[in-house]
Amino acid sequence: MARFFIDRPVFAWVISILIMGIGLLSILTLPIAQYPQIAPPSVSVQAAYPGASAETVANTVTQVIEQQMTGLDGLRYISSSSTSAGTAQITLTFETGTDPDIAQVQVQNKLAQATPLLPEIVQRQGVSVRKSSAGFLMVIGLISSYGALEQVDLSDYMVSNLVDAFARIEGVGEVQVFGSQYAMRIWLDPAKLAAFELTPADVVAAVSAENAQISAGSFGALPAPAGQQLNATITAQSLLTSPDDFEQIVLRAETDGGLVLLKDVANVEIGAENYDTIARRNGQPAAGMAIRLAPGANALETARRVKAQIEEYAQFFPENVEYVIPYDTTPFIEISIKEVAKTLVEAIILVFFVMLLFLQNLRATLIPTLAVPVVLLGTFGVLAAFGFSINTLTMLAMVLAIGLLVDDAIVVVENVERIIEEEGLSPREATRKSMGQITGALIGIALVLSAVFVPMAFFGGSTGVIYQQFSITIVSAMALSVLVALTLTPALCASILRSKDAVHTRRGPFGWFNIAFDKLTGGYAGSVGWIIRRPLRVGMIYVLLAVAMGWMFVKTPTGFLPDEDQGILITLIQGPTGAAAERTLAVADRVQDHYLNAEGANVNSVFSVVGFSFAGRGQNMGLAFVQLKDWDERTRPDQSVQAIAGRAFGAFSQIQDAMVFPIVPPAVIELGNVSGFDFYLQARGGQTHEELLAARNQLLGMATQSPLIGPIRPNGLEDATQFKLDIDWRAAGAMGLSASDVGQLLSIAWAGRYVNDFIDRGRIKRVYVQGEPESRATPEDIELWRVRNASGGLVPFSNFTDAEWQFGPQGLTRYNGVPAMQLQGSPAPGVTTGEAMAEIERLAGQLPPGFAVAWTGLSLEERESGSQAPLLYALSLAVVFLCLAALYESWAIPFAVMLAMPIGVLGALIGAWLGGFENGVFFQVAILTVIGLTGKNAILIVEFARDRQVAGEDLFTAIREAARQRFRPIIMTSMAFSLGVLPLALSSGAGSGGRNAIGSGVLGGTLTATILGVLLVPLFYVAIRRIAGGAMGR
Repeated sequence: MARFFIDRPVFAWVISILIMGIGLLSILTLPIAQYPQIAPPSVSVQAAYPGASAETVANTVTQVIEQQMTGLDGLRYISSSSTSAGTAQITLTFETGTDPDIAQVQVQNKLAQATPLLPEIVQRQGVSVRKSSAGFLMVIGLISSYGALEQVDLSDYMVSNLVDAFARIEGVGEVQVFGSQYAMRIWLDPAKLAAFELTPADVVAAVSAENAQISAGSFGALPAPAGQQLNATITAQSLLTSPDDFEQIVLRAETDGGLVLLKDVANVEIGAENYDTIARRNGQPAAGMAIRLAPGANALETARRVKAQIEEYAQFFPENVEYVIPYDTTPFIEISIKEVAKTLVEAIILVFFVMLLFLQNLRATLIPTLAVPVVLLGTFGVLAAFGFSINTLTMLAMVLAIGLLVDDAIVVVENVERIIEEEGLSPREATRKSMGQITGALIGIALVLSAVFVPMAFFGGSTGVIYQQFSITIVSAMALSVLVALTLTPALCASILRSKDAVHTRRGPFGWFNIAFDKLTGGYAGSVGWIIRRPLRVGMIYVLLAVAMGWMFVKTPTGFLPDEDQGILITLIQGPTGAAAERTLAVADRVQDHYLNAEGANVNSVFSVVGFSFAGRGQNMGLAFVQLKDWDERTRPDQSVQAIAGRAFGAFSQIQDAMVFPIVPPAVIELGNVSGFDFYLQARGGQTHEELLAARNQLLGMATQSPLIGPIRPNGLEDATQFKLDIDWRAAGAMGLSASDVGQLLSIAWAGRYVNDFIDRGRIKRVYVQGEPESRATPEDIELWRVRNASGGLVPFSNFTDAEWQFGPQGLTRYNGVPAMQLQGSPAPGVTTGEAMAEIERLAGQLPPGFAVAWTGLSLEERESGSQAPLLYALSLAVVFLCLAALYESWAIPFAVMLAMPIGVLGALIGAWLGGFENGVFFQVAILTVIGLTGKNAILIVEFARDRQVAGEDLFTAIREAARQRFRPIIMTSMAFSLGVLPLALSSGAGSGGRNAIGSGVLGGTLTATILGVLLVPLFYVAIRRIAGGAMGR
């Protein structure tokens, strides 16, 4: 094939131009993302049972729905929570690659079977099913300049004007509001009600009657009498619109003609629909809405749509209202992609100078340089064909491919120049002869490198998605590189390179370099001869190195994806059970003060929310979104997000009123909101809630004492004291009271009753009736309320009730249908998540029988990733061996190549150890890359030694001369590859964790594979040939 293109260079150029054209068109259409769709899709089911306890919700709602969720295609695990606020949430997580729309439909079909089994009130409230990601994509806040507006005003504007519009944006899965819109609040005074002998039920009945929309019909509606001339609509009473209107509602007409109005027994005002959350931004009142990404949606594109929408709406904001984005995960994605692209450019430049150093003329250097844009652009075309995106993984794969893809062209150019120099042939004839010599080696290298990475493409799960991105990208780059080396490169060599007469003796720096390198080559050839003559001594050294490699491999802690400085930080707040919002708000203020004052040089803003946390809702819960300054302003190690979080944890440990945990967001936001480890402690032996709680606390105590475990916390609502009202139904019945009367009063006066709606500036909003705050502040306030009996009298609660304080669960969780409690934490400084997870499993083994640890979220992905790695390595090595056997038509010669690979792996492990990196997905890719590079170097020597033997040379001469002859191209390609990945190992800023992890491993492996591999491969070849005898190869 090469001869065809040597004679037809225009044909070669046409192919290359077409490849580049396809690549350029693909770049314009490829989406940009941080990672591909790693997170498995999830579907959540939400239901409400107002007034029910956590146990009641779990028994009558959650378990009923869970038991119907069987037979779902691709269901991976199911988790649920039931709270004393009467809410139930069941989250079903499916295997990666499952269509989220189909999953949602299947869940809805199963839910239809469960709905008739649910309590009637739950059915009336409705059960919702939605698909969305676990983590927040971004948070948008509204603030008022100079604090002119309160949170309720800002929240109402947000809910009324923004939430619905943003929920419709393509890519948005869910909008969660920190606040609520206006509602008509009717606050009842129990003393005034008693004075007029009225009850809350009377108020609700009157409001329902008078605040009603009446459809009155029309004059002349069909059928109409003959001759009807008039047709007009009749309008009557409509919904009320103002507090004044509601105050005039008549509760009772007196016999003397007097009226008891609503304003006589209640305070009516425009308030909030709920008061569950309190939001602040740098201490100012605020409203916020969190955007969750829809499964499969592109984060960057969705964020751009959201930002464009808020910018458009901001033009119409009321005076003194502005928006802020205190939490945004997308700037990190954009900058990290730009950093990888910058690293790619740096790698190309460094590789160019390495080629110039060795080839020593611009003509020769230009040939492999031209291969770079052809291969890279062509690879983008392949990415588009496979439906991939431009993401961190594909870009890192291209950086790795830079050093590899120029190798083929370098081998061609270097060999052509050597033949021109040594044999005096013309460039065209030298190219023809060269391609005859090295075509087999080029194909062999391509097969080996492809064989290393191809098995990655067939793994499933989240880890398999990562493997596929690297595999397809690198293999396609390798294939295109060989195509260019067999088409464009020979054509360029024949037409651009000059004959021997035109080549001048190198002087100056190039001359000095050649002299030094010739000496190095001579020394290398001598070393090869010395090593071949001492096989046992050198063999023992190799065995020791292989043992060291195995020991380091076992000792290197496992991981998944490295934590990154994403420029944002989350702080969780959990106060004592029963703590009021005011106490939690005071803690949130201390958290804010720490970040804005002690970390003022590193922090832009703090957006705090009281009443909401990832662990649950309640007045004792809260969180803070901390926006850090740009990475350019935080260049020192002590300014990293990890360092800031560490100092914050030390400061917050002094707070007595709450547990406060600063959390670094995870590498993949779709897998949750926090990094570290995440697991459930399951009660698989049928233990009670109290026994599970005791086991959890025992595990927490042991983990706190472990040097491997950092901050660890329960992720859920803690058990709390509850005021139990015991109703003596016999006494109540004797007094003429019914259960509905008693329950109705409690649900209205204490819980609040949604009655109907009113119109506020053209928008329908809700009307609530509830006791005024002062009348429901303490247990004694129950005595203020009266229940009307059958004879019309009012009966105090104390006449038929008794009460006591009890301790019970505020929330109950289940995992895979088993009672469980969720815990989250972080490793101690200098400890990897893999080591921390192993320690948790060890400690859990000390618990009483029947309790077990079940990993979830990012930790589950990490655990499965570690279990897949040995199979990945085994498959890759097996395929490499088979490809080499087919290439050499021998079962023995491949071992000469395979035996060199542990040397490269040892270097990769040393690089990871020096950099403090774990054996995660990026390192696993680095290992495979090093295996491929080591095999490539070995092939260059073995291929030429075998050809020399076939030509008649003896074994020792053939391997010594092959090693000497291929030493320069091996050093040149290895040096090009090393410098190509050097920017990865040394990079800093956004996304540097992943780049450093893969760069350090590959750089270390490349150095040992080059320095030690080139010395040992000749020995391996001689040993294999001696052991196999003369039968091989025939």
